[in-house]
Amino acid sequence: MNTAAQIFVALAGAFHLVIFAMESLLFRKPEVWKRFRIASAADAEIVRNWAFNQGFYNLFLGLGAIGGLFLFGDKGEAIALFACACMVGAGVVLIATDRRMLQSAAMQAGPPLLGLILAAAL
Repeated sequence: MNTAAQIFVALAGAFHLVIFAMESLLFRKPEVWKRFRIASAADAEIVRNWAFNQGFYNLFLGLGAIGGLFLFGDKGEAIALFACACMVGAGVVLIATDRRMLQSAAMQAGPPLLGLILAAAL
């Protein structure tokens, strides 16, 4: 995989690791749950277990992208690109579900999409 693609794959992985921390480790903080459009502490408590679980999805995707860059040669590259494809798919689902989430979907899907395009093009 070329260097430009690797940069965007790494950025995508790092972003998903940050989201893991927010959803699974820091979710009880109001400044965190408000970023997910949660209106109240009571609502945040209701979805806390969902957020915790979702955070681990993001952890695994992030580790797949970053780990794939450094491990297993061609197989690692395939793992990294698959993780990126999953990230792009999740971003598409997010925007299709709620158009107000365009910025979040772009942050989630943009870097991995660029990584995929650059890996295919160069």
